[in-house]
Order: sequence, then structure tokens, then C-alpha cells
Amino acid sequence: MTSDIIAEIAPHGVLRAGINLSNFLLVTGRDEHGSPVGVAPDMARAVAERLGVPLRLVPYARPGILADACGTDAWDIGLIGAEPQRAETIAFTAAYAEIEATFLVPAGSPITALDQVDRPGVRIASTARAAYDLWLERNIRHAALVHAQSIDGAFALFREQGLEALAGLRPRLIADHAALPGSRILEGSFMTVQQAIGTAKRNTRAAAFLRDFVEEAKRTGLVARLIGKHGVKGLSVAPAA
Repeated sequence: MTSDIIAEIAPHGVLRAGINLSNFLLVTGRDEHGSPVGVAPDMARAVAERLGVPLRLVPYARPGILADACGTDAWDIGLIGAEPQRAETIAFTAAYAEIEATFLVPAGSPITALDQVDRPGVRIASTARAAYDLWLERNIRHAALVHAQSIDGAFALFREQGLEALAGLRPRLIADHAALPGSRILEGSFMTVQQAIGTAKRNTRAAAFLRDFVEEAKRTGLVARLIGKHGVKGLSVAPAA
């Protein structure tokens, strides 16, 4: 580990890691001090240990807010889904973990497959600026997106307004399906959320270090061990870059 990498990635002598609290697969709770716990905080901790610097977790309620803070000296690394819009300012590693995103449809829906969702008259409830929502904004051509500011809010829109589809991560949709008798989760996925580690684009040495770290974490089984440690279902180790 060279001093120039540490100076670039932890210029204040502590690694500040931006953590997205809304991803319930990567942040599974809080410790006795109120700090986030889960796969993402532990990945950040492993990075700090490799650097030999203390860790400070910087929590954000939603991933879009975390991404917006890039370049404001609020965090040094951010653990969120890698997505082209965010990559305009953030240098991402390859994914260390993946999560399937698909749709839930209500009881009696004529929609039976993913390719039937993007059609005129279909309204899709989605969580604003989630990685899968950004994908939908780029790719949906005929259906209408109806946004909420939270996952719970998207479910409420879907249920209360009688929308035709609810976009979300498969593990969450399983819980939503249980709350709506007769609803169905569509087979397959329209995209997979690529959970990665990012840093500001100007940090070229730090970005290279993080890319190598993530590949090593996948290869040596660290990511798999963290998923097992926290008992997360629906999160899988991403393939090698």
C-alpha cells in the first residue's frame, strides 16, 4: 500500500464510507451504537483494514442522495449500485454482489411475462432514483413510471392506486407478494443491480486499488462469507470482472 493511494482515498486520515440505508439486503440492522451493520458496512471495514486507517460510516437514507454527495468531501468511498448515470461522477469497481430486479403484478393481471410490461396503459410503481428505477427510466418506452420516494411508498402507490406493476428487488417483492393475496412475481429479471464500491473520478489511484480489492474479495470468498454471516437471501456474489 503506497502513501499516495492512502492520501487520495483517505485524505483526512480516516476512510469515510457512504452507506445506503435503504438497501435492506446490504444494511440489515444497527448495532448498539446505532451504526449500520450488514454486508456493505463490513465491505467498507475490510477496505479500511487493508488501508490501515480508521473507518467512519456516513449513512444516507437513499442512494440518490449518496450519489449526489460525490465531490462534496462528504465521503471517500460510496457503496451503492453501479449505474451509468452515477458513473458520470463516480469511478465504480465491478460489482461485488448482484440483486435481481423484477415486477410484481396484482391478482388477475393479464401480464404474465417481463416483455408484456412495457406497453401503453401499464403504470409501473417504482422507487425514485433506485438503481433499477434509473434503468427503467432509460429503457421503458411505452409504460408510465409512477415514482415514490421510498420502497414502502412505491408499494403503497401500487396497492392504493391499483397500478399494473410494481418494480423492485426480488427479495422485497417476495414480502410484498405475501401481503397481497393473488399477486404474482414475474419470472426472470429485467436487470440485476450491480452493488459496487465507488470513489470520485479524480481519484485514479484509489479507483484502481478498489477495483483490485473487489476482485480479490470475490476470489478469496470474502463476499460470500459476509453474505453468510448476515444471513442475506437474494444477494449473490458477482462474477469476476
